[in-house]
Order: sequence, then C-alpha cells, then structure tokens
Amino acid sequence: MLSRKLEVLVGVFVLAGILAFCTLVFNVANVKVQANSSTYELRAEFNNIGGLKVRSPVKVGGVVVGRVSDITLDDRKLVPIVTLTMDKRFDQFPETSSLSILTSGLLGEQFIGLTPGFLDDDIEMLADGDKVYDTRGALILEDLIGQLLYSMSSKD
Repeated sequence: MLSRKLEVLVGVFVLAGILAFCTLVFNVANVKVQANSSTYELRAEFNNIGGLKVRSPVKVGGVVVGRVSDITLDDRKLVPIVTLTMDKRFDQFPETSSLSILTSGLLGEQFIGLTPGFLDDDIEMLADGDKVYDTRGALILEDLIGQLLYSMSSKD
C-alpha cells in the first residue's frame, strides 16, 4: 500500500516537472498558444533577409505586433518573399508603411521593424493579403567590414 502511494506521488512529481519544463520552453521561445487568434497576413519582398527566421517578431517601436510566418523564394525574380502574420488588434497601418530587417544589438537576433507611413484621405490601410512595397533588406556585418577593408586598401 505504501509502495503504491509512493509510485503515484513520484508519477505526479514527474508530470509536474514535465509541465514546468514545457512552460519554461514556451516562455523562452516566446510562443503563445492561442486557440482562436484573429490575425491577418501581409507579404513583402526583400533583396536580402540575412539571418531572418520564421517566428521572428515584427515590431513597431519595440512592441511586437506580429511574427514572420513563412519565407519563400520567388521563382521568377529569385528574391525572398516574407509572409507576416499580424495581430488583428494592430490593423491601422497605412499602405505607405515600410519594413526593415533590423538586428537586436550588434550580433543579436534579426527582426522586422515596421515604420508606419503617413496618413492622408486617399491612403488606405493595409489589409489581409496586401503587399508592402517599401522594404529595406538586412545589413550584413561581414559585407560592411569587407567594404571597409576594400576602401582602405584602395586608398593605399
């Protein structure tokens, strides 16, 4: 009887440990499990996405308003196409808005920075399935260093 009770307590302890571990993993990965989330999708072409990954955040002034949901390569133009899943609460971005691939710190993760465009009477808001045309690709640190070294050697 005591052995059976001990086995049940150990089982409950192990299940609680697994649940705590999963909660920790989801918090560290910044994954939110939502059954009925209202979102809309935007698409954008970039000349270079650097180290951008699926699930990278889309931020406006440091506030996460969406995530990268898909990265594909256009068959004809051979440029990356990024699909963004935006939170429906943030649906007031004009079509003149721009997207930039930025880096957190010097060597941190890359994310997409959304800069809201100007508002006017004839400017529409971005809606589900729209394409953002004003994009700026990632600045690659290695390319910048190479340009600096090349410019220094050409002056000699």
